[in-house]
Amino acid sequence: MFSFLPGVVRGVLIVLIIILNTIVCFPFLMSVALLKFILPLSFLSKICTKIAIQIATFWIGVNSSLFTLFLKMDWHVTGLDGLSKDEWYLVNCNHQSWADIPVVQKVFNRKIPMLKFFLKQELIWVPLLGLCWWALDFPFMKRSTPAQIKKNPELAGKDLEVTRAACEKFKYTPVSVFNFMEGTRLTPEKHAKQDSPFEHLLKPKAGGAAFVLGSMGEVMHTMLDVTVLYPNSPKNIWDMFCGKVSRVVVDIRKVDIPKQFLGKDYTSDAEFKAEFQAWVNELWIEKDQHIAKL
Repeated sequence: MFSFLPGVVRGVLIVLIIILNTIVCFPFLMSVALLKFILPLSFLSKICTKIAIQIATFWIGVNSSLFTLFLKMDWHVTGLDGLSKDEWYLVNCNHQSWADIPVVQKVFNRKIPMLKFFLKQELIWVPLLGLCWWALDFPFMKRSTPAQIKKNPELAGKDLEVTRAACEKFKYTPVSVFNFMEGTRLTPEKHAKQDSPFEHLLKPKAGGAAFVLGSMGEVMHTMLDVTVLYPNSPKNIWDMFCGKVSRVVVDIRKVDIPKQFLGKDYTSDAEFKAEFQAWVNELWIEKDQHIAKL
């Protein structure tokens, strides 16, 4: 509708509307979160969680509508058939840009349970959004460097503790646990530094996914392997908001998670760790070949 506007104008308007949308939804979300915090009753927590998710779903829906209102983009999405809002999913995606997040949110909103991310602890200080993520039970992870773990070995298990605590909350209502298995955005510099054996991907980090499956094996049996591409377009989120991205490809593949990977301890079971890493590497080989075809 407004794709005739100059690119920079569209970019500024999109950012301003997202900020306004956040400001409007913020007090409603915080009210629900504070009620759940003050009265930590099991039945009330479940109700508040569902209300909070509905508020966040509305927020995502408004943001997603901006793609249609301001941007003229060709969307090629495959694999949405057969998905349900009543199932638990582990959602894995390649990571090229911050644009990946609004793209994936738009594609999955109201089709599967709300996507929940594992976030760096520092992101809790992001104005408004940090508190919103806290209110929605997004787990915040404090990454320890190898040097810190060597000095204090107890730090090695902290991520697992946070994951387990978060997954306990995720069992109350269906959820989609979202994971960028590469751990960071793909750039030529990072690809070269890793000496990645994959042409279009960084090396996968299997630990986060294994922790989730270890904690939620009784309810989570399906992985959605998502591949996002921006053919012949810049990948920067600002470029997208300014209308410079002409085509988006989102390919979704349902993968049954082998039963032997559910409910296992990734940190102490060496055999499981090696087997799971091999399974992930095989998925990554197939994903790399699929991206080449796309």
